[in-house]
Amino acid sequence: MATASADEKRLAALRAFDETKTGVKGLVAAGATAVPFFFRLPSPPPLPPPPPPHLSIPTVDLSLPRPLAVQSLLSAARHWGFFQLVNHSVPLPLIRRTLAAVRSFYSLPAADRARHYSRSTSSSVIYNSNLDLFRSAAASWRDTLTVKAPADVEKIPAECREQVMEWDAEATAVARLVMGMLGEGLGIGERRLEEMSCLQGRTMVCHCYPPCPEPELTMGVMDHTDPSILTILLRDETEGLQVKMEEGDDQSWWVDLNPLSDAIIVNVGDLLQIISNDELKSASHRVVANAGKEDGISIAVFFKPALNGESDFYGPLPELLSPEKPPRFRRFTLPEFMGTFFSAELKSRSLADHFRRQPE
Repeated sequence: MATASADEKRLAALRAFDETKTGVKGLVAAGATAVPFFFRLPSPPPLPPPPPPHLSIPTVDLSLPRPLAVQSLLSAARHWGFFQLVNHSVPLPLIRRTLAAVRSFYSLPAADRARHYSRSTSSSVIYNSNLDLFRSAAASWRDTLTVKAPADVEKIPAECREQVMEWDAEATAVARLVMGMLGEGLGIGERRLEEMSCLQGRTMVCHCYPPCPEPELTMGVMDHTDPSILTILLRDETEGLQVKMEEGDDQSWWVDLNPLSDAIIVNVGDLLQIISNDELKSASHRVVANAGKEDGISIAVFFKPALNGESDFYGPLPELLSPEKPPRFRRFTLPEFMGTFFSAELKSRSLADHFRRQPE
């Protein structure tokens, strides 16, 4: 009898895990004391040096006079690509109950959660563990409920349905405000990004990061950039989100983003870096595996233009180009952009680098 190859053993283990339909939460509930081999990083990253004390994720105070708030937000988007919004208009009880409602879904008995589990890519509501489970070199220690707009509302778990829809509306309002302020700061007009349908292509991901028995061997989310215009993020007070700050060609640090109570986190995506012609920064970020004792919960809403077929091309905005600032990226369609993200064509650290023009 032939011996199963390493690839065959890995595939069998992945299928067995997926067929439980209980995700990482199921492993933890079953009392796992070790990380299964398919979650283990091929080579655990070395312990990074601590960042210099002066480096911290910026905070943008929306209670400032508008011109000052615009400049604060623009500076954060240029130099960090990440910032926390405070003194925003979103009702604080809504933020708290949205996080609590998603937590309540993940607190359901395994059999109740399993009824929602699916690998369908055609559904507007998908719950599973690791979208790329069968493609990644190492699975991430997290489970995810994904809601794509326009969603089939009845498919959203009842435990968080109302709150998810409320937050979708509030997150869209926040994204509209931030896009308007960035447009104002860049001099392209307050409504320029919204007129490009950048609020219409929305996807919400509700992540659960269960406690990990060996957090040094895996990750909550690997180092990545977002293929979006903007990402609007809620996190509970669980630590783990880190943003990469690069200074010069050979210096970089992972800086902890410690969520401020009731703040809304915003980050620039690859598509906005491209259309701003490198004026704004899409920063690499990651989530280290949860070393605590409670589930970590985060809710991200990704905003990008509506997918209108092959006729719409994207690239640096003409208003931001000049002889002194020629286009740094080539033009492309949104299907090509997203197809590259989901394929093996992406060899560099980000989509922005993939579409960057080569020096002549």
